[in-house]
Formats: sequence, structure tokens, C-alpha cells
Amino acid sequence: MKVILNEDVKHLGELGDVKMVANGYARNYLFPRNLAVPYNDMTVAYFEGKKAEIEARKEQKRKDSASLKEKLESQVLTIVMPAGANGKLYGAVTNLTVAEVLAKNGFEVERKKIEVPGLTIKSVGKYTVTIRLYEAAVAEIALEVKPQDEENKPSDSKISAKTEEAPAEASEEKAE
Repeated sequence: MKVILNEDVKHLGELGDVKMVANGYARNYLFPRNLAVPYNDMTVAYFEGKKAEIEARKEQKRKDSASLKEKLESQVLTIVMPAGANGKLYGAVTNLTVAEVLAKNGFEVERKKIEVPGLTIKSVGKYTVTIRLYEAAVAEIALEVKPQDEENKPSDSKISAKTEEAPAEASEEKAE
């Protein structure tokens, strides 16, 4: 069934998008919640009238994602976790861990939009984490995973996080 979305629907589309969905999904979920309307001449004409408003909203989202990208890329995330003598972590750094650290620093990013190299990080070192923002905007964040010192053990949390402003010139140091 062809529908026009009335609101942004997660994993489906944005306001004004025309989508093909299963009949049951439209009848039982989208229509009762007023998330979509059937595709017909009357609804197409209605959304053509709102086209300028929809484009302005999308442009605002693009600007917001561009500013968020700049702020995220200026950050260097440091995660301190328990590790063995050889630098292997006792746990793993996942996209959930990165999302929690970003939330502590005031950035609300869905964990599904965060791509950690190899899905998990299991050793100490420097990594680059990719965050998919709105449309084609992608932010790359420098992530440093450090071993936990015996005297610096955080008592209330297993993960402690620090952020630093990124240096003007990127240093190409290898993890020891």
C-alpha cells in the first residue's frame, strides 16, 4: 500500500515521504496513530501545499547536523577501562559504551548511529569512531582507550570518561 507519512517514523521515513508499506502495517499501526495517510489525489495536493514548510524543516535538520558534526569532531573521547598487562581489555568498548560517554558530555546520539571499528574494541589504543548523522552527514571522532591505573580506580562506575579538545595538529603516536 502506498502511503504519505504525516510525521517522522523511525526506520521508515520523514514527514511528506511517499512509501510502500504492507497493508497490515498501514491499517494496524500507521493509520490509527495518525503517522501516515493513504496516497490519493487529495492527500498529494495537501502535501504539495505544505512542501515549502517540509523543505524548511529538512534544511533546519541539515544545519543542526552540520553544527553537531563540528562539535563532535572537535572532541577526543578518552575511555578508561580495566585491562591486563598486555593491553587487552577485560570488557569491550561497544557503540553503547560510546553513546553513554557522549551522553555524559551532553551529546544525545542514538547508539545505532554509532559505528565502532570491528563492532567492539577489545584492546587499549587509539581508534576512530564513525557517527552517522542526518542524511549523508558523518562525524568521525577520535577515541582513546586507556588502561585503568590501580590508584585511579573509579569506585562508582566501571567506565570513566574524559573529553579533551582536539589538538590543532593530529599527532600520529602509536599505542604502547
